[in-house]
Amino acid sequence: MCVAASCGDGLTGREAAAPRPQAASSSPSIEEAAPAGASAASAPSYGSAPVLAGQDGFLTVAAEMYPSWERKFNPLLAPALARWPTTAGIYEPLIVYNRMRDDYAPWLSTGYTWSDGNRRLTFTLRRGVSWSDGRPFTARDVAFTFDLLRQHRVLDLHDVWMFVASVHALDDVTVEFVLQRPFVPGLAGIGHQPIVPEHIWKHVDDPLTFDNEHPVATGPFTEVKVFTDKVYELGRNPRYWQPGKPAVAGLRFPAYPDIGAANSALLRGEVDWAGNFVPDIKRTFVDKDPAHPRYWFPLVQGAVMLYPNVTRKPLDDVRVRKALSMALDRDQMAELAMSGHSRAVDATGLSDAHARWRNPQAVAAGDWVKLDLARASALLDKAGYVAGKDGRRAKGGAPLRLDLHVVDGWGDWIYAGKLVVQQMGRLGVDVTLQVMAFQDYFDALQRGNFDLSMSWSDTSPDLYHLYRHLMGSEGVEPVGELAQVNWHRYGSKAADRLLRALASTSDPAQRKRIANDLQMLFVQTAPAIPLFLSPSYGESNTRRFIGFPGPENPYADLSPSSPPDYLLVLTELRPRPAP
Repeated sequence: MCVAASCGDGLTGREAAAPRPQAASSSPSIEEAAPAGASAASAPSYGSAPVLAGQDGFLTVAAEMYPSWERKFNPLLAPALARWPTTAGIYEPLIVYNRMRDDYAPWLSTGYTWSDGNRRLTFTLRRGVSWSDGRPFTARDVAFTFDLLRQHRVLDLHDVWMFVASVHALDDVTVEFVLQRPFVPGLAGIGHQPIVPEHIWKHVDDPLTFDNEHPVATGPFTEVKVFTDKVYELGRNPRYWQPGKPAVAGLRFPAYPDIGAANSALLRGEVDWAGNFVPDIKRTFVDKDPAHPRYWFPLVQGAVMLYPNVTRKPLDDVRVRKALSMALDRDQMAELAMSGHSRAVDATGLSDAHARWRNPQAVAAGDWVKLDLARASALLDKAGYVAGKDGRRAKGGAPLRLDLHVVDGWGDWIYAGKLVVQQMGRLGVDVTLQVMAFQDYFDALQRGNFDLSMSWSDTSPDLYHLYRHLMGSEGVEPVGELAQVNWHRYGSKAADRLLRALASTSDPAQRKRIANDLQMLFVQTAPAIPLFLSPSYGESNTRRFIGFPGPENPYADLSPSSPPDYLLVLTELRPRPAP
Protein backbone atom coordinates (compact mmCIF):
# COMPACT_ATOMS: atom_id res chain seq x y z
CA MET A 1 0.00 0.00 0.00
CA CYS A 2 1.39 3.44 -0.94
CA VAL A 3 0.26 6.91 0.09
CA ALA A 4 1.65 10.00 -1.65
CA ALA A 5 1.63 13.59 -0.44
CA SER A 6 0.79 16.79 -2.11
CA CYS A 7 3.62 19.28 -1.86
CA GLY A 8 4.21 20.98 1.47
CA ASP A 9 5.98 24.16 2.47
CA GLY A 10 8.53 22.41 4.64
CA LEU A 11 7.21 23.51 8.04
CA THR A 12 6.40 20.90 10.61
CA GLY A 13 4.47 20.54 13.81
CA ARG A 14 1.11 22.18 14.35
CA GLU A 15 2.67 24.12 17.16
CA ALA A 16 -0.52 25.96 18.06
CA ALA A 17 0.17 25.37 21.71
CA ALA A 18 -2.55 24.27 24.08
CA PRO A 19 -2.89 25.48 27.67
CA ARG A 20 -0.80 23.80 30.30
CA PRO A 21 -2.17 20.31 30.86
CA GLN A 22 -2.01 20.68 34.63
CA ALA A 23 -3.47 24.04 35.54
CA ALA A 24 -2.77 25.14 39.06
CA SER A 25 -4.19 27.21 41.82
CA SER A 26 -7.72 27.78 40.59
CA SER A 27 -8.98 25.15 43.02
CA PRO A 28 -10.52 26.00 46.38
CA SER A 29 -8.47 25.69 49.49
CA ILE A 30 -7.89 22.16 50.69
CA GLU A 31 -10.00 22.77 53.77
CA GLU A 32 -12.90 23.66 51.46
CA ALA A 33 -12.21 20.79 49.07
CA ALA A 34 -12.07 18.09 51.75
CA PRO A 35 -14.24 19.05 54.71
CA ALA A 36 -13.58 17.50 58.08
CA GLY A 37 -15.33 14.18 58.48
CA ALA A 38 -15.34 13.33 54.75
CA SER A 39 -15.22 9.59 54.40
CA ALA A 40 -15.78 6.67 52.09
CA ALA A 41 -19.49 7.07 52.70
CA SER A 42 -19.38 10.16 50.49
CA ALA A 43 -18.10 8.18 47.53
CA PRO A 44 -20.08 8.69 44.30
CA SER A 45 -22.83 6.17 43.64
CA TYR A 46 -22.90 4.33 40.32
CA GLY A 47 -26.09 2.38 40.68
CA SER A 48 -27.67 1.19 43.90
CA ALA A 49 -24.61 1.47 46.12
CA PRO A 50 -21.37 3.44 46.34
CA VAL A 51 -18.43 1.98 44.41
CA LEU A 52 -15.16 2.71 46.16
CA ALA A 53 -11.92 3.09 44.28
CA GLY A 54 -10.32 -0.25 43.57
CA GLN A 55 -12.74 -2.48 45.44
CA ASP A 56 -13.64 -4.35 42.22
CA GLY A 57 -10.19 -4.26 40.66
CA PHE A 58 -10.90 -1.05 38.74
CA LEU A 59 -8.41 1.81 39.01
CA THR A 60 -10.03 5.23 39.47
CA VAL A 61 -8.34 8.00 37.49
CA ALA A 62 -8.78 11.79 37.56
CA ALA A 63 -7.24 12.89 34.28
CA GLU A 64 -9.93 15.13 32.74
CA MET A 65 -12.16 17.76 34.36
CA TYR A 66 -15.68 17.91 32.92
CA PRO A 67 -19.10 18.11 34.63
CA SER A 68 -20.40 15.34 32.36
CA TRP A 69 -19.03 12.90 29.81
CA GLU A 70 -19.64 12.62 26.08
CA ARG A 71 -18.97 9.22 24.54
CA LYS A 72 -16.12 10.05 22.16
CA PHE A 73 -13.21 7.69 21.48
CA ASN A 74 -11.83 9.11 18.23
CA PRO A 75 -8.00 8.88 18.43
CA LEU A 76 -7.43 11.10 15.40
CA LEU A 77 -8.73 14.18 17.19
CA ALA A 78 -6.74 16.23 19.67
CA PRO A 79 -6.49 14.36 23.01
CA ALA A 80 -8.71 16.89 24.76
CA LEU A 81 -11.57 16.08 22.35
CA ALA A 82 -11.68 12.36 23.16
CA ARG A 83 -12.00 10.49 26.42
CA TRP A 84 -8.86 9.52 28.31
CA PRO A 85 -6.91 7.35 27.42
CA THR A 86 -8.09 7.18 23.80
CA THR A 87 -4.85 8.24 22.11
CA ALA A 88 -2.55 6.13 24.31
CA GLY A 89 -4.24 3.34 26.19
CA ILE A 90 -7.14 2.42 23.93
CA TYR A 91 -5.21 3.09 20.71
CA GLU A 92 -1.42 3.02 20.56
CA PRO A 93 1.49 4.61 18.67
CA LEU A 94 4.53 3.01 17.06
CA ILE A 95 6.91 4.32 19.73
CA VAL A 96 6.57 6.12 23.08
CA TYR A 97 8.86 8.93 24.17
CA ASN A 98 9.90 8.49 27.80
CA ARG A 99 10.73 11.96 29.07
CA MET A 100 12.29 10.57 32.26
CA ARG A 101 14.89 8.73 30.17
CA ASP A 102 14.91 11.09 27.18
CA ASP A 103 14.54 8.10 24.89
CA TYR A 104 11.98 6.21 22.85
CA ALA A 105 10.43 2.93 23.96
CA PRO A 106 9.41 0.53 21.17
CA TRP A 107 5.67 -0.11 21.15
CA LEU A 108 3.69 -1.23 18.10
CA SER A 109 7.03 -1.19 16.35
CA THR A 110 10.15 -2.98 17.57
CA GLY A 111 12.54 -0.52 15.99
CA TYR A 112 13.20 2.02 13.25
CA THR A 113 16.06 2.95 10.93
CA TRP A 114 17.06 6.03 8.96
CA SER A 115 18.47 5.64 5.45
CA ASP A 116 18.97 7.44 2.13
CA GLY A 117 20.58 10.45 3.78
CA ASN A 118 17.78 10.57 6.39
CA ARG A 119 15.13 10.80 3.68
CA ARG A 120 13.67 7.38 4.53
CA LEU A 121 12.38 6.23 7.90
CA THR A 122 11.55 2.53 8.16
CA PHE A 123 9.67 0.92 11.05
CA THR A 124 9.65 -2.78 11.81
CA LEU A 125 6.31 -3.67 13.36
CA ARG A 126 5.75 -6.02 16.25
CA ARG A 127 4.62 -9.49 15.22
CA GLY A 128 1.60 -11.14 16.78
CA VAL A 129 -0.35 -7.96 17.55
CA SER A 130 -4.12 -8.19 17.03
CA TRP A 131 -6.89 -5.64 17.06
CA SER A 132 -9.33 -6.14 19.91
CA ASP A 133 -11.80 -7.81 17.50
CA GLY A 134 -9.20 -10.45 16.62
CA ARG A 135 -8.13 -9.13 13.22
CA PRO A 136 -4.33 -8.91 12.70
CA PHE A 137 -2.51 -5.59 12.99
CA THR A 138 -0.31 -4.99 9.92
CA ALA A 139 1.66 -2.32 8.11
CA ARG A 140 -1.42 -1.66 5.96
CA ASP A 141 -3.12 -0.22 9.03
CA VAL A 142 -0.22 2.19 9.53
CA ALA A 143 -0.23 3.32 5.91
CA PHE A 144 -4.01 3.66 5.97
CA THR A 145 -3.91 5.82 9.12
CA PHE A 146 -1.47 8.25 7.56
CA ASP A 147 -3.53 8.32 4.35
CA LEU A 148 -6.49 9.48 6.43
CA LEU A 149 -4.34 12.32 7.76
CA ARG A 150 -3.35 13.23 4.19
CA GLN A 151 -6.99 13.32 3.07
CA HIS A 152 -8.16 15.22 6.16
CA ARG A 153 -5.35 17.61 6.96
CA VAL A 154 -7.11 19.03 10.03
CA LEU A 155 -6.48 15.63 11.63
CA ASP A 156 -2.75 15.86 10.90
CA LEU A 157 -2.00 17.32 14.32
CA HIS A 158 1.78 16.99 13.89
CA ASP A 159 1.76 18.26 10.27
CA VAL A 160 3.62 15.15 9.13
CA TRP A 161 2.44 15.63 5.54
CA MET A 162 4.42 18.84 5.41
CA PHE A 163 7.62 16.79 5.43
CA VAL A 164 6.45 13.30 4.42
CA ALA A 165 6.21 12.54 0.68
CA SER A 166 4.76 9.01 0.79
CA VAL A 167 4.10 6.01 3.03
CA HIS A 168 4.54 2.41 1.87
CA ALA A 169 3.55 -0.88 3.50
CA LEU A 170 6.45 -2.98 2.20
CA ASP A 171 5.09 -6.15 3.80
CA ASP A 172 2.97 -7.04 6.82
CA VAL A 173 5.58 -5.89 9.34
CA THR A 174 7.51 -3.18 7.48
CA VAL A 175 6.34 0.36 6.78
CA GLU A 176 8.47 2.99 5.07
CA PHE A 177 8.10 6.77 5.20
CA VAL A 178 9.74 8.66 2.34
CA LEU A 179 10.42 12.26 3.32
CA GLN A 180 10.45 15.36 1.17
CA ARG A 181 13.80 16.27 2.72
CA PRO A 182 15.93 15.02 5.60
CA PHE A 183 13.96 15.78 8.73
CA VAL A 184 15.01 13.78 11.76
CA PRO A 185 12.83 15.78 14.23
CA GLY A 186 9.83 14.32 12.41
CA LEU A 187 10.35 11.02 14.23
CA ALA A 188 8.10 12.00 17.14
CA GLY A 189 5.28 13.24 14.93
CA ILE A 190 5.26 9.99 12.99
CA GLY A 191 6.02 7.67 15.88
CA HIS A 192 3.42 9.11 18.24
CA GLN A 193 0.49 8.97 15.81
CA PRO A 194 -2.24 6.63 17.14
CA ILE A 195 -2.87 3.88 14.58
CA VAL A 196 -6.44 2.91 13.59
CA PRO A 197 -7.64 -0.34 11.95
CA GLU A 198 -8.19 -0.10 8.20
CA HIS A 199 -10.98 -2.70 8.24
CA ILE A 200 -13.07 -0.45 10.52
CA TRP A 201 -12.16 3.08 9.50
CA LYS A 202 -12.40 2.55 5.73
CA HIS A 203 -16.16 2.47 6.29
CA VAL A 204 -16.22 5.77 8.23
CA ASP A 205 -17.77 8.52 6.12
CA ASP A 206 -16.30 11.45 8.06
CA PRO A 207 -13.44 10.77 10.49
CA LEU A 208 -13.68 14.34 11.80
CA THR A 209 -17.17 13.85 13.23
CA PHE A 210 -16.97 10.11 14.00
CA ASP A 211 -17.43 9.57 17.75
CA ASN A 212 -16.21 5.95 17.62
CA GLU A 213 -18.41 4.86 20.51
CA HIS A 214 -17.29 1.22 20.27
CA PRO A 215 -13.51 1.35 19.71
CA VAL A 216 -11.60 -1.49 18.07
CA ALA A 217 -7.98 -0.95 19.01
CA THR A 218 -4.69 -2.54 20.12
CA GLY A 219 -4.27 -0.90 23.53
CA PRO A 220 -4.49 -2.43 27.02
CA PHE A 221 -8.01 -1.06 27.74
CA THR A 222 -10.46 -1.28 24.84
CA GLU A 223 -13.75 -2.54 26.26
CA VAL A 224 -16.34 0.10 27.20
CA LYS A 225 -18.07 -1.57 30.16
CA VAL A 226 -20.10 1.39 31.44
CA PHE A 227 -20.83 4.78 29.95
CA THR A 228 -23.09 7.38 31.53
CA ASP A 229 -22.77 11.14 31.68
CA LYS A 230 -21.32 10.84 35.21
CA VAL A 231 -18.97 7.87 34.94
CA TYR A 232 -17.44 5.57 32.37
CA GLU A 233 -15.44 2.37 32.77
CA LEU A 234 -13.02 0.61 30.47
CA GLY A 235 -12.18 -3.08 30.70
CA ARG A 236 -9.09 -4.96 29.60
CA ASN A 237 -8.39 -5.79 25.97
CA PRO A 238 -8.79 -9.60 25.92
CA ARG A 239 -6.25 -9.85 23.10
CA TYR A 240 -3.58 -7.46 24.35
CA TRP A 241 -0.16 -8.24 22.91
CA GLN A 242 1.84 -7.89 26.15
CA PRO A 243 1.52 -11.24 27.99
CA GLY A 244 -0.06 -10.91 31.41
CA LYS A 245 -0.82 -7.21 30.94
CA PRO A 246 -2.64 -5.16 31.92
CA ALA A 247 -2.81 -6.54 35.45
CA VAL A 248 -5.48 -3.99 36.40
CA ALA A 249 -9.03 -5.25 35.69
CA GLY A 250 -10.20 -1.91 34.35
CA LEU A 251 -10.27 1.87 34.63
CA ARG A 252 -12.99 4.03 36.16
CA PHE A 253 -13.55 7.72 35.39
CA PRO A 254 -16.01 9.69 37.54
CA ALA A 255 -16.91 13.10 36.10
CA TYR A 256 -15.30 15.88 38.15
CA PRO A 257 -16.41 19.39 37.12
CA ASP A 258 -13.16 21.06 38.17
CA ILE A 259 -9.82 20.53 39.86
CA GLY A 260 -11.30 21.35 43.27
CA ALA A 261 -13.78 18.48 43.00
CA ALA A 262 -11.10 16.10 41.74
CA ASN A 263 -8.76 17.07 44.57
CA SER A 264 -11.52 16.57 47.10
CA ALA A 265 -12.05 13.02 45.81
CA LEU A 266 -8.30 12.40 45.85
CA LEU A 267 -8.00 13.50 49.46
CA ARG A 268 -10.94 11.30 50.47
CA GLY A 269 -9.15 8.29 49.02
CA GLU A 270 -11.56 7.80 46.11
CA VAL A 271 -8.95 8.37 43.39
CA ASP A 272 -6.01 6.08 42.72
CA TRP A 273 -4.19 8.20 40.12
CA ALA A 274 -4.30 11.92 39.35
CA GLY A 275 -2.24 14.73 37.86
CA ASN A 276 -3.34 17.98 39.48
CA PHE A 277 -1.82 20.76 41.52
CA VAL A 278 -2.81 20.13 45.15
CA PRO A 279 -2.10 22.99 47.57
CA ASP A 280 0.01 22.06 50.59
CA ILE A 281 0.08 18.49 49.31
CA LYS A 282 2.36 16.97 51.93
CA ARG A 283 0.16 18.03 54.84
CA THR A 284 -3.21 17.43 53.21
CA PHE A 285 -2.47 14.27 51.22
CA VAL A 286 0.61 12.42 52.43
CA ASP A 287 0.77 13.14 56.16
CA LYS A 288 -2.76 11.83 56.76
CA ASP A 289 -1.70 8.34 55.60
CA PRO A 290 2.10 8.21 55.19
CA ALA A 291 2.09 4.61 53.95
CA HIS A 292 0.08 5.01 50.74
CA PRO A 293 -0.43 8.49 49.20
CA ARG A 294 2.45 9.56 47.02
CA TYR A 295 3.24 12.54 44.83
CA TRP A 296 6.04 13.20 42.39
CA PHE A 297 6.57 16.40 40.43
CA PRO A 298 9.63 15.94 38.18
CA LEU A 299 10.67 19.07 36.33
CA VAL A 300 10.20 17.73 32.81
CA GLN A 301 7.41 19.92 31.40
CA GLY A 302 9.60 22.62 29.88
CA ALA A 303 10.33 26.04 31.32
CA VAL A 304 8.07 28.97 32.11
CA MET A 305 9.34 31.85 29.99
CA LEU A 306 9.02 35.59 30.01
CA TYR A 307 8.63 36.51 26.34
CA PRO A 308 9.76 40.05 25.40
CA ASN A 309 8.16 41.39 22.22
CA VAL A 310 11.28 42.27 20.24
CA THR A 311 9.26 44.33 17.73
CA ARG A 312 8.79 46.93 20.48
CA LYS A 313 11.51 49.19 21.79
CA PRO A 314 13.47 48.85 23.99
CA LEU A 315 12.91 45.08 24.03
CA ASP A 316 14.69 44.80 20.69
CA ASP A 317 17.92 45.60 22.56
CA VAL A 318 19.65 42.52 23.99
CA ARG A 319 21.16 44.66 26.74
CA VAL A 320 17.68 45.58 27.96
CA ARG A 321 16.48 41.99 27.84
CA LYS A 322 19.46 40.77 29.85
CA ALA A 323 19.12 43.65 32.31
CA LEU A 324 15.46 42.82 32.95
CA SER A 325 16.46 39.20 33.49
CA MET A 326 19.15 40.10 36.02
CA ALA A 327 16.55 41.99 38.08
CA LEU A 328 14.69 38.74 38.78
CA ASP A 329 15.04 36.53 41.84
CA ARG A 330 14.14 33.14 40.34
CA ASP A 331 14.81 31.24 43.54
CA GLN A 332 12.16 33.33 45.26
CA MET A 333 9.71 32.67 42.41
CA ALA A 334 10.28 28.92 42.57
CA GLU A 335 9.83 28.85 46.32
CA LEU A 336 6.86 31.19 46.70
CA ALA A 337 4.93 31.09 43.42
CA MET A 338 5.53 27.38 42.81
CA SER A 339 5.27 26.26 46.46
CA GLY A 340 8.83 24.93 46.34
CA HIS A 341 7.97 22.42 43.60
CA SER A 342 10.22 24.07 41.01
CA ARG A 343 13.63 25.60 40.70
CA ALA A 344 15.28 28.40 38.76
CA VAL A 345 16.11 27.45 35.18
CA ASP A 346 19.49 28.10 33.63
CA ALA A 347 19.92 30.30 30.56
CA THR A 348 19.62 27.43 28.06
CA GLY A 349 15.93 27.06 28.92
CA LEU A 350 16.22 23.26 29.01
CA SER A 351 14.13 21.17 31.39
CA ASP A 352 15.34 18.06 33.17
CA ALA A 353 13.87 15.96 30.35
CA HIS A 354 16.77 17.21 28.21
CA ALA A 355 19.42 17.28 30.91
CA ARG A 356 21.85 15.15 28.89
CA TRP A 357 21.83 17.79 26.14
CA ARG A 358 22.68 20.70 28.43
CA ASN A 359 25.86 22.53 27.40
CA PRO A 360 27.90 23.43 30.52
CA GLN A 361 29.69 26.21 28.64
CA ALA A 362 26.39 27.79 27.67
CA VAL A 363 25.12 27.48 31.22
CA ALA A 364 28.24 29.25 32.49
CA ALA A 365 27.97 31.97 29.86
CA GLY A 366 24.33 32.60 30.73
CA ASP A 367 25.04 34.56 33.88
CA TRP A 368 22.21 36.95 32.98
CA VAL A 369 19.73 34.61 34.69
CA LYS A 370 21.40 35.37 38.05
CA LEU A 371 20.08 38.16 40.26
CA ASP A 372 22.53 41.07 39.92
CA LEU A 373 20.98 44.53 40.24
CA ALA A 374 24.32 46.32 39.88
CA ARG A 375 25.07 44.73 36.50
CA ALA A 376 21.46 45.14 35.40
CA SER A 377 21.63 48.84 36.24
CA ALA A 378 24.88 49.24 34.32
CA LEU A 379 23.40 47.56 31.22
CA LEU A 380 20.35 49.84 31.25
CA ASP A 381 22.63 52.85 31.65
CA LYS A 382 24.57 51.77 28.54
CA ALA A 383 21.30 51.33 26.67
CA GLY A 384 20.42 54.92 27.55
CA TYR A 385 17.80 54.21 30.18
CA VAL A 386 19.12 56.06 33.19
CA ALA A 387 17.50 56.45 36.58
CA GLY A 388 16.09 59.84 37.55
CA LYS A 389 15.91 61.35 41.01
CA ASP A 390 12.83 59.27 41.70
CA GLY A 391 14.68 56.09 40.71
CA ARG A 392 12.49 55.56 37.62
CA ARG A 393 14.31 54.90 34.37
CA ALA A 394 13.75 56.89 31.21
CA LYS A 395 15.40 57.68 27.88
CA GLY A 396 14.96 61.05 26.24
CA GLY A 397 12.24 61.84 28.73
CA ALA A 398 10.24 58.70 27.89
CA PRO A 399 9.85 56.44 30.96
CA LEU A 400 10.57 52.73 30.69
CA ARG A 401 7.13 51.24 31.20
CA LEU A 402 6.04 47.73 30.27
CA ASP A 403 2.91 45.61 30.52
CA LEU A 404 3.08 41.96 31.59
CA HIS A 405 0.35 39.49 30.55
CA VAL A 406 -0.62 36.44 32.63
CA VAL A 407 -3.66 34.14 32.60
CA ASP A 408 -6.56 34.67 34.98
CA GLY A 409 -7.01 31.67 37.28
CA TRP A 410 -3.41 30.48 36.98
CA GLY A 411 -2.54 31.44 40.52
CA ASP A 412 1.08 30.31 40.42
CA TRP A 413 1.82 32.44 37.37
CA ILE A 414 -0.11 35.40 38.77
CA TYR A 415 2.01 35.20 41.93
CA ALA A 416 5.15 34.99 39.80
CA GLY A 417 3.95 37.97 37.77
CA LYS A 418 3.54 40.03 40.93
CA LEU A 419 7.10 39.15 41.88
CA VAL A 420 8.30 40.26 38.42
CA VAL A 421 6.55 43.61 38.90
CA GLN A 422 8.13 44.02 42.34
CA GLN A 423 11.61 42.91 41.33
CA MET A 424 11.81 44.94 38.12
CA GLY A 425 10.52 47.90 40.11
CA ARG A 426 13.69 47.76 42.19
CA LEU A 427 15.59 48.33 38.94
CA GLY A 428 13.50 51.42 38.20
CA VAL A 429 11.33 49.76 35.55
CA ASP A 430 7.57 50.26 35.80
CA VAL A 431 5.74 47.03 34.98
CA THR A 432 1.96 46.73 35.03
CA LEU A 433 0.50 43.26 35.52
CA GLN A 434 -2.46 42.47 33.26
CA VAL A 435 -4.44 39.38 34.32
CA MET A 436 -6.44 38.23 31.32
CA ALA A 437 -8.97 35.56 30.37
CA PHE A 438 -7.11 32.77 28.59
CA GLN A 439 -8.59 33.40 25.15
CA ASP A 440 -7.74 37.11 25.26
CA TYR A 441 -4.28 36.36 26.63
CA PHE A 442 -3.50 33.74 23.97
CA ASP A 443 -4.85 35.88 21.13
CA ALA A 444 -2.62 38.77 22.22
CA LEU A 445 0.33 36.38 22.56
CA GLN A 446 -0.09 34.91 19.09
CA ARG A 447 -0.65 38.30 17.43
CA GLY A 448 2.29 39.97 19.15
CA ASN A 449 0.11 42.48 21.02
CA PHE A 450 2.10 42.59 24.27
CA ASP A 451 5.27 43.94 25.85
CA LEU A 452 6.03 40.99 28.13
CA SER A 453 4.04 37.78 28.36
CA MET A 454 4.53 34.82 30.69
CA SER A 455 4.02 31.53 28.91
CA TRP A 456 5.17 27.96 28.43
CA SER A 457 7.93 26.57 26.23
CA ASP A 458 7.94 23.65 23.82
CA THR A 459 8.17 20.18 25.38
CA SER A 460 8.75 18.10 22.23
CA PRO A 461 11.23 15.21 22.40
CA ASP A 462 13.61 16.88 19.93
CA LEU A 463 15.42 20.10 20.88
CA TYR A 464 14.95 21.27 17.30
CA HIS A 465 11.40 22.30 18.09
CA LEU A 466 12.28 24.22 21.27
CA TYR A 467 14.90 26.38 19.59
CA ARG A 468 12.92 26.74 16.37
CA HIS A 469 10.10 28.16 18.50
CA LEU A 470 12.51 30.52 20.22
CA MET A 471 14.78 31.66 17.37
CA GLY A 472 13.68 30.29 13.98
CA SER A 473 12.94 32.91 11.32
CA GLU A 474 10.36 30.78 9.51
CA GLY A 475 8.05 31.01 12.50
CA VAL A 476 8.08 34.83 12.63
CA GLU A 477 4.78 36.41 11.56
CA PRO A 478 3.96 40.11 11.16
CA VAL A 479 2.50 41.72 14.26
CA GLY A 480 -1.25 41.35 14.17
CA GLU A 481 -1.19 37.98 12.42
CA LEU A 482 -1.51 34.71 14.31
CA ALA A 483 1.84 33.08 15.05
CA GLN A 484 1.82 29.41 15.98
CA VAL A 485 5.38 29.66 17.33
CA ASN A 486 7.89 32.41 18.03
CA TRP A 487 5.32 34.66 19.66
CA HIS A 488 8.02 37.20 20.57
CA ARG A 489 8.96 37.61 16.85
CA TYR A 490 12.67 36.90 17.14
CA GLY A 491 14.31 35.45 14.04
CA SER A 492 17.99 34.58 13.66
CA LYS A 493 19.70 33.55 10.41
CA ALA A 494 22.44 31.91 12.46
CA ALA A 495 19.80 29.88 14.27
CA ASP A 496 18.21 28.93 10.95
CA ARG A 497 21.49 27.45 9.72
CA LEU A 498 21.96 25.45 12.92
CA LEU A 499 18.35 24.24 12.87
CA ARG A 500 18.71 23.00 9.29
CA ALA A 501 21.87 21.15 10.24
CA LEU A 502 20.21 19.61 13.31
CA ALA A 503 17.20 18.50 11.28
CA SER A 504 19.39 16.82 8.66
CA THR A 505 21.50 14.52 10.82
CA SER A 506 20.71 11.45 12.92
CA ASP A 507 24.30 11.06 14.14
CA PRO A 508 24.25 11.48 17.95
CA ALA A 509 27.66 13.16 18.14
CA GLN A 510 26.82 15.67 15.41
CA ARG A 511 23.45 16.40 16.96
CA LYS A 512 25.10 17.09 20.32
CA ARG A 513 27.59 19.52 18.78
CA ILE A 514 24.85 21.40 16.95
CA ALA A 515 22.64 21.47 20.05
CA ASN A 516 25.58 22.94 21.99
CA ASP A 517 25.89 25.71 19.40
CA LEU A 518 22.17 26.46 19.50
CA GLN A 519 22.27 26.77 23.27
CA MET A 520 25.24 29.11 23.10
CA LEU A 521 23.50 31.25 20.48
CA PHE A 522 20.39 31.46 22.64
CA VAL A 523 22.46 32.44 25.67
CA GLN A 524 24.29 35.13 23.71
CA THR A 525 21.17 36.72 22.23
CA ALA A 526 18.61 36.20 25.04
CA PRO A 527 15.55 36.26 22.78
CA ALA A 528 13.40 35.00 25.67
CA ILE A 529 13.88 35.07 29.43
CA PRO A 530 13.69 31.66 31.19
CA LEU A 531 12.18 31.86 34.67
CA PHE A 532 11.63 28.47 36.33
CA LEU A 533 10.94 24.86 35.41
CA SER A 534 7.42 23.47 35.05
CA PRO A 535 6.58 20.49 37.27
CA SER A 536 4.81 17.46 35.90
CA TYR A 537 2.17 16.93 38.57
CA GLY A 538 1.38 13.34 39.52
CA GLU A 539 -0.34 11.76 42.53
CA SER A 540 -0.97 8.11 43.36
CA ASN A 541 -2.58 6.14 46.17
CA THR A 542 -0.96 2.73 46.66
CA ARG A 543 -3.55 1.38 49.08
CA ARG A 544 -5.15 -0.69 46.30
CA PHE A 545 -2.69 -0.59 43.38
CA ILE A 546 1.09 -0.58 43.11
CA GLY A 547 3.65 -0.15 40.36
CA PHE A 548 3.45 3.63 40.06
CA PRO A 549 6.69 5.41 39.12
CA GLY A 550 8.35 7.77 41.57
CA PRO A 551 11.76 9.07 42.59
CA GLU A 552 12.69 5.62 43.91
CA ASN A 553 11.67 3.99 40.59
CA PRO A 554 11.65 6.69 37.89
CA TYR A 555 10.82 4.38 34.99
CA ALA A 556 8.34 6.93 33.57
CA ASP A 557 6.60 10.21 34.39
CA LEU A 558 3.84 9.71 36.99
CA SER A 559 1.54 12.33 35.48
CA PRO A 560 -1.49 11.04 33.53
CA SER A 561 -1.63 14.34 31.64
CA SER A 562 0.97 13.88 28.90
CA PRO A 563 0.21 11.38 26.14
CA PRO A 564 1.64 9.01 25.17
CA ASP A 565 3.96 8.83 28.22
CA TYR A 566 1.29 7.50 30.55
CA LEU A 567 0.97 4.34 28.43
CA LEU A 568 4.24 3.28 30.07
CA VAL A 569 2.48 3.45 33.45
CA LEU A 570 -0.83 1.85 32.48
CA THR A 571 0.93 -1.36 31.54
CA GLU A 572 2.93 -1.57 34.81
CA LEU A 573 0.21 -1.05 37.41
CA ARG A 574 -1.10 -4.05 39.32
CA PRO A 575 -3.36 -4.72 42.31
CA ARG A 576 -1.72 -4.67 45.71
CA PRO A 577 -1.32 -8.26 46.91
CA ALA A 578 -3.58 -9.31 49.73
CA PRO A 579 -1.82 -9.24 53.13
